[in-house]
Amino acid sequence: MALVTHLEKDERNFRSLHPTQVSCKYLVSESDGKKVLQLNTYGSVNREIPDKLSQTLQFDEKSARELLAVLKKEFGDA
Repeated sequence: MALVTHLEKDERNFRSLHPTQVSCKYLVSESDGKKVLQLNTYGSVNREIPDKLSQTLQFDEKSARELLAVLKKEFGDA
């Protein structure tokens, strides 16, 4: 669980897609008067406790804008 402060492209390739599939929910809230996007992933159906909160990433406005720029660059504006 962490607040993302910067995004940077890693030039390595990943070997394969992860076999586990999970759901992700997002929420937006304010902290100290600043908007924060939070992405939560939940345990897969094969976990001991399915649907249990697993990972959390938070993005402030700066890092959220960096993420948006990455998404537009890699997947287009659609």
